[in-house]
Amino acid sequence: MAEKVNYYKISLKEIDELPKGERKPRLLFHVCCGPCACFPLTFVCPHFDVTIYYNNSNIYPPEEFHRRLDELKTLLTYIKRDYGYDVDLVVPAYDNEEYMKSLAPYATSREGGERCHVCYEKRMAEAYDYAEANGFDYFTTVMTISRQKDSQVMNEIGKKLEKTHTRTKYFYSDFKKNNGQLIGTNMRKEYGLYNQLYCGCVYSYNEAKDRLAAAKDKE
Repeated sequence: MAEKVNYYKISLKEIDELPKGERKPRLLFHVCCGPCACFPLTFVCPHFDVTIYYNNSNIYPPEEFHRRLDELKTLLTYIKRDYGYDVDLVVPAYDNEEYMKSLAPYATSREGGERCHVCYEKRMAEAYDYAEANGFDYFTTVMTISRQKDSQVMNEIGKKLEKTHTRTKYFYSDFKKNNGQLIGTNMRKEYGLYNQLYCGCVYSYNEAKDRLAAAKDKE
């Protein structure tokens, strides 16, 4: 079994090697929701000029997509108030029906399995394309903050995508390390942000409903 890479240390090394000057490098940050973005924004904003890319057509139903987007916008007001960082937000059109065509062949895949890997890469690739087309110096995803998502997998996807993007570098990360996940949870609670109970797609939505129903049956 291959030895795990410490992507947290790699991220610190990359930050340490950034050119010092008035201009911060531009980072396009794929973000899936406000709670996941809490700590990572405090990690990257001191070192980068950050723009969030909220391309999450995987989320079902549409009301959930917009609720998570509204919570993200709320978080950005707190980040401005408490940390002084202005973070731009780009929201491409939501199209769950078209998006799910790529995931349908993996409908029976377990949570965290092949279907999820396809979903991670699909969103990251779209966001990376935007970063490259719009002159960003770096691209990364917030998803390494989640304990349900394997940071080794996320960063391997980023490494793969970097090879097809000649201008924009991939910023390796593991935001859950060094208490990042705990800090983010505490921030989410302090700000009173809505904390969703499933990852996003209709398959995870149905699995969450089944879990809740099973829990009620045990009561």
